[in-house]
Amino acid sequence: MKPRKVSAAAAAALTLALAATACGSDGGGSDDGKKITVGIKFDQPGVGLKTPDGDYEGFDVDVARYVARQLGYDPSDIVFKEAKSADRETLLQRGDVDFIAASYSINDERRKKVDFAGPYFLAHQDVLVRAGDDSIRSPADLNDRRLCSVTGSTSAQNVKTKLAPRAQLQEYGGYSECLTGLENGTIDAVTTDDAILAGYAAQDQFKGRFRLGGFKLSDELYGIGVKKGDTELRNDINAALRKMVQESAWKKAVEANFGPAGYQSEPPPGIAAPVG
Repeated sequence: MKPRKVSAAAAAALTLALAATACGSDGGGSDDGKKITVGIKFDQPGVGLKTPDGDYEGFDVDVARYVARQLGYDPSDIVFKEAKSADRETLLQRGDVDFIAASYSINDERRKKVDFAGPYFLAHQDVLVRAGDDSIRSPADLNDRRLCSVTGSTSAQNVKTKLAPRAQLQEYGGYSECLTGLENGTIDAVTTDDAILAGYAAQDQFKGRFRLGGFKLSDELYGIGVKKGDTELRNDINAALRKMVQESAWKKAVEANFGPAGYQSEPPPGIAAPVG
């Protein structure tokens, strides 16, 4: 499915408020009935979350809605599909989704399988520990500790191979499971990108219980994944991302989703030039 273009006047009508309040896959839609399927995370507060009432929220969701609008789709034309870390390349390769905005770090191994638009966000790998645990003050302190991340993520392997080789790695299907283990003491630390960790720590049920290590273990450039070889869609998404930054909609989305956690994001990274 090729996303359809929208007129400049229609594109200019987009506002972040519309994007933030619209429901991802509820009826209606454009006159021709076309839909666009977008992969997001369903379990990352502040980044990509499916709420109990069936809506979707988070920074990546706002980015996805903005991009889809620029491609010619109304909010009601978007079908959101869960994109777990281990499934993202497969979803794109099979054509199950048109693009993925799911805290999707760009790296060389993934570039062999899919293409990326962006990057549109710079995060840093960090760890989340219990607020009262003063024993983890540096990456080396993770040695012989129970470290949790999700299957398919590069974060835990980065720690184990480069920083704390004796860390006892536990991999679960979702970060919510890691947080449960951290809360009940079966896990000593959770590692992934600081934006994701900040989103969890800001949830009402977790406020004051956890703290970020502040280690900045790596630079994680988030990109929007597209099927390998789809240069046209990649270029269109890059154009949409550049416009989002220029219109300050990017900044508003960052403040709306990460501000409550007191998380200070990096400035928007440079978005790739069009590919011929």
